[in-house]
Amino acid sequence: MASVVAALDDLFFGAKLEETARRLGVALILVSSAQGVAAAVRRLRPALVIMDLQAEACRPIETIREMKADPELKAAPILGFFAHVRADLKAAAAEAGCDELLPRSAFAARLPEILKRFAPVAEGGGTSDAPSGARP
Repeated sequence: MASVVAALDDLFFGAKLEETARRLGVALILVSSAQGVAAAVRRLRPALVIMDLQAEACRPIETIREMKADPELKAAPILGFFAHVRADLKAAAAEAGCDELLPRSAFAARLPEILKRFAPVAEGGGTSDAPSGARP
């Protein structure tokens, strides 16, 4: 089954992602550093990389730019979310190569749909064999 890597440093929002992924049977790996993002993407070849554009420890804009320049990582789709008042982050992420951008509120509201679209639940609706919430 396809996995999702989420780069963020907000523990409460991370718990929301973990719970939603667990309910859907989607393998979710949370990372909280730029190095963790690249390592997880190289190792897992995820169906989606979710990037909190305000997670400073993940250096989101720089990380997106580096991933899109790396032949091994550039195919991974990146969805970035941002506070609606941070149009500067949205513009910088788009310029860096982020594939999809959503305000945080829209991302949170559509999270189940997003996870199902990029990492469909295995037939039968079973749970994931991969641990949700692992942090490299």
